[in-house]
Amino acid sequence: MSITEFYEGQEIFITGGSGFIGKVLIEKILRSLPKIAKVYILLRSKKGKNANERLEDILQIPLFKYVREEQPEALKKLVPIDGDCQELGLAISSVDLEKLQNVSMIFHVAATVRFDDDMKTSILLNTRGTLEMLKLAQQLPQLKAFVHVSTTYSHPDLNEVDEKIYPPYFDWRTAIKIAETYDQQTLNIFLRKFCPEHPNSYTFSKSLAEHIVDDYRDKLPVVILRPSIVVSSYREPFSGWIDNFNGPVGLLVACGLGVMRTNHSEPDIKPDIVPVDIVAKALLVAGYKLAKDNNAKLMSNNDESKLEIYNCCASSKRVLSVGNIIDIGKEIIFELPYEKSIWLPEGSATRCGLWHYWRLFTLQLIPAIILDGLIRLAGEPPVLLRIQRRIQSTSQILQVFTNTEWQFNNGNLKSLENLIEENERSTFTFMDFYDTDMTQYLLNCAKGARKFLLKEGPTPSSGARFRMRIFKIVHYTIIYVGLYYIVKNVLNILYRMLFK
Repeated sequence: MSITEFYEGQEIFITGGSGFIGKVLIEKILRSLPKIAKVYILLRSKKGKNANERLEDILQIPLFKYVREEQPEALKKLVPIDGDCQELGLAISSVDLEKLQNVSMIFHVAATVRFDDDMKTSILLNTRGTLEMLKLAQQLPQLKAFVHVSTTYSHPDLNEVDEKIYPPYFDWRTAIKIAETYDQQTLNIFLRKFCPEHPNSYTFSKSLAEHIVDDYRDKLPVVILRPSIVVSSYREPFSGWIDNFNGPVGLLVACGLGVMRTNHSEPDIKPDIVPVDIVAKALLVAGYKLAKDNNAKLMSNNDESKLEIYNCCASSKRVLSVGNIIDIGKEIIFELPYEKSIWLPEGSATRCGLWHYWRLFTLQLIPAIILDGLIRLAGEPPVLLRIQRRIQSTSQILQVFTNTEWQFNNGNLKSLENLIEENERSTFTFMDFYDTDMTQYLLNCAKGARKFLLKEGPTPSSGARFRMRIFKIVHYTIIYVGLYYIVKNVLNILYRMLFK
């Protein structure tokens, strides 16, 4: 049975449908699996809008353009479920729970992905939320597969991470009990005591969740997919789709706007990135394989339970370093400047802390203070210092990831490709990205950030190009004049020392 044939008539339940991965997964299902029966999406009420209203808003974003235009009937298969992964029982009503009784596939994507989130929120949502989802799954008699999304960084103290479960850092039951008992401030103080191996609450809570899934492998058909750094889409539904400033794309946009001139990181580190549409396709294929394996186990009366884990990442196919990405990004912005750029996209990553903080003070903070003063005089609220605080916060959060290179082995992930039949490869293959032209991919990322994050046109205006030329002239004039006076003063000092 092919992947498309397998999903025909299935009912799917997705958590995290409002998130980056979740939205792309929903779009891929609607567009590539037209004979799916229903897709239930867990959404919590937020900002005065219930699950149904939030789903309507989600479907209006550009990501669903092709589905709206070409397959509008598919949208009727989406069923919002009001609930919250941070609550006991997921806060799902008995009426909605009854709707889920024919669900055969669960994709548990929901998580707080903020690295700076507090310990209480991370454990209750990422860890206890997974436990509550597994409990719900036990109530679904038609379930064939439970696919849990984790992260390759759930074991940050290991230089090499295989596709297997490692010994726990902490007992997940105790962690949940503590999170339920103590207040947020107390938990944040205990963070380093709980998990000295982890740089933040996100990686810690996700590692705990993996062990919950492992403990349920004898009770449910479960599988874990660990994406690395999830970035803009490669091809589907179009290149460059992104909906947030989190992670490396946000830093590249800040560099392109001219508000970020330095980054304290190792320029030779090769980050492990994976486009969001690659993750969505890997999830569908992993769920298909799990359901097939589970069916074969039932047919053979085999009680042995094995938890498959897939590191969804580039692994040995990484080719670009942090320095390469910055250099290519600057070249792209020179050619396609953003309308909102306030200065030249210059600067670089440096491993020297002293040089970084000197550039941070002189090239980012002082200009931000001056420009904010001018903005205030013009009667507008200042914004640049606030942007600088956000940049520094993001840089510090990502520092461990931009200064450490892990080896993530992904043999299991590669083996999934063998399940895809030739006539379905164009629809479900996911390893082809790592053989593509990365410069072209980064160009698409820059264009996507322009369109979806900055809300600018597909090509820069003549005014943006003109401003970039002016910025370039002024920038290098200041540098060369400064160098001239530095050299002149040094020579004068040497002259007086030697001849007077």
